[in-house]
Amino acid sequence: MTQSVSPVITAAELAAILDNDDLRVIDASWWMDKRDARLDFAEAHIPGATFIDVDAVSDPASALPHTFPTAAHFAETVGGHGISNDSHIVVYDTQGLFSAARMWWLFKTFGACKVQVLDGGLPKWLADGHAVEIGQARPRPAARFEPSQDQSAVAYLDDVKAALGTFTQIIDARGAARFNAQMAEPRPGVRSGHMPGALNLPFGNLLNADGTIKGGSELEAAFKEIGVDFDRPVITSCGSGVTAAILTLGLELLGKPSQLYDGSWTEWGSREDTPIEP
Repeated sequence: MTQSVSPVITAAELAAILDNDDLRVIDASWWMDKRDARLDFAEAHIPGATFIDVDAVSDPASALPHTFPTAAHFAETVGGHGISNDSHIVVYDTQGLFSAARMWWLFKTFGACKVQVLDGGLPKWLADGHAVEIGQARPRPAARFEPSQDQSAVAYLDDVKAALGTFTQIIDARGAARFNAQMAEPRPGVRSGHMPGALNLPFGNLLNADGTIKGGSELEAAFKEIGVDFDRPVITSCGSGVTAAILTLGLELLGKPSQLYDGSWTEWGSREDTPIEP
């Protein structure tokens, strides 16, 4: 679904609408090191926010991490937090911009009418002097979220296999050392390296020093510096489908569509029938 609002919202803009009845703020924090983001939420969160991490809206039957959920599972989970299709949804995380983009992408893919990422997340909110709450989320009445899935937003294993060596570009958001097989993957049983012909754009290259996402010519330059052709299709990837969504968010800001490879490197690198380059 194409939405008319920007995919990002500033701290000042969010503060100005914090009392709006249709606003639903989500702390979507998730940590690679298994840190419990719920504890961070209890210590400080944006007033009125609720907590939904990427694992809560992932497919519980999948052996892979954070995989795309069924429409029914997603709708039941977010509806239980009082979120409907017509809600104005703002997602953030406590790292600045890490897992919030994945939650934004899921809502967008399932047909939310108005969903945005808080630019710079909780760190920018605090740096700008805005108030926080402590404790657990205030419960809201359940709402009905009616999913309408954009099938074109998700790329699966066979899609990526078919894209190799074609007009489609694959952009990998992992760090250069992992991309170039100079360090081991953090997950056991996953080979090191990258897909043949893939381009490497570590997600941090899209961010400013304060954790906000670059804009305009700076954002465009980050993609062009690695050889991205905006006239060609793009599939984004990463380790497990989380930070790939930051690349997808950046492309969305530039008005460029893309697909996100849901299994990402955890799936690709753990198989024996997938080609790898060091």
